[in-house]
Amino acid sequence: MREKLKEALDRIINDKLVSAVISNKRNKENEVDKIKVRPVIIKDELLYQVSSFVGPKVLHSNVTIEELKVTLEEDLFVNFSQGQFLGQEEDANILVSKKGQVTVKYKKHSLTEKEPLAHNRKKTYLIEEGTKADFLVELGVMNNDGLVHKNKYDKFRQINRFLEFIDDIIPNLEKDKQIRILDFGCGKSYLTFAMYYYFKKVKNIDVAITGLDLKTDVIRDCNALAKKLKYDNLEFLNGDIADYDGESKVDMVVTLHACDTATDYALYKAVKWNARVILSVPCCQHEINKQIKNQLLNPALKYGIIKERMSALLTDAIRAEALSQVGYDAQILEFIDMEHTPKNILIRAVKKDKIVSAKKCEQQKEQLETLIQELNLSPKIKELLNNE
Repeated sequence: MREKLKEALDRIINDKLVSAVISNKRNKENEVDKIKVRPVIIKDELLYQVSSFVGPKVLHSNVTIEELKVTLEEDLFVNFSQGQFLGQEEDANILVSKKGQVTVKYKKHSLTEKEPLAHNRKKTYLIEEGTKADFLVELGVMNNDGLVHKNKYDKFRQINRFLEFIDDIIPNLEKDKQIRILDFGCGKSYLTFAMYYYFKKVKNIDVAITGLDLKTDVIRDCNALAKKLKYDNLEFLNGDIADYDGESKVDMVVTLHACDTATDYALYKAVKWNARVILSVPCCQHEINKQIKNQLLNPALKYGIIKERMSALLTDAIRAEALSQVGYDAQILEFIDMEHTPKNILIRAVKKDKIVSAKKCEQQKEQLETLIQELNLSPKIKELLNNE
């Protein structure tokens, strides 16, 4: 009889399982009253979350498909008398008597009857795995078949997440002319190449992109790759953000992980050029950490890690408010999950088409000034924009 149970579990527990409930407890010595199962995706691996109900408590564990089969076989044969399984293609109801008699009833249904759970659906990316992207192959993220290397999945997800922000702001750009984009602090330029690829190859939008970074060897390698890929309107320059002044009009400014006040200079340049869109992922916010003082907050600020995190959050909030005061609709968004990088805040600012009333501007300015004074701050972004 146990063999029949094992065969039933092998049949119904697969990648199309939607949920399962193990109930009708018959072993009083077993403290678990009921078990629920659902599939979950964790770091691109299909696992099964087993929720064991013990009185008012619920205990969770994530197991592989083979571990789940072994666990439920033991539970159904020893501890419970019923298992209800819902699948995308068929359901199953398993009954086990006190004498170990196993009865299994299956019910097939069309694929449209039961939709797969959201967490069990394949994630849709703007650049999909299996679709070869030349720059990702050259940068070592994909192989020649378009498959992502296992150790590059985090980078692949980060690139696609960034492209989602790019896709969102496209309607705010003038597409009847060449779009001018500057990427400050481009580094190895995964995202710079991704921008060019998405605008030019996917959306068929004419762009000219310049990446700027201090590292001479990185700039050399990026220019060589752009030439190899025949990305004609993509160039990389060696230089400092604060000193760069080679433009009079820019449509979009991107600054990703520019350290400390380098982000402020990039935002200032964007405002100066009247950029329609600003995308900024700040990094290393040391400036306010050195300045912040407030008697009321002393009990919290004496802890270094708390002070560091508060300073970082305040820095980005002040930046967003400062951009709001000079005509931008500024938002602070999550760039990517914290498990992948702690630098996960993105400031997205889009130039407002409507002029904000002078009264509202003055109110915003007063509120920000009060915050700055109360915390004893002199943020670089305010200094730069006030001078402008």
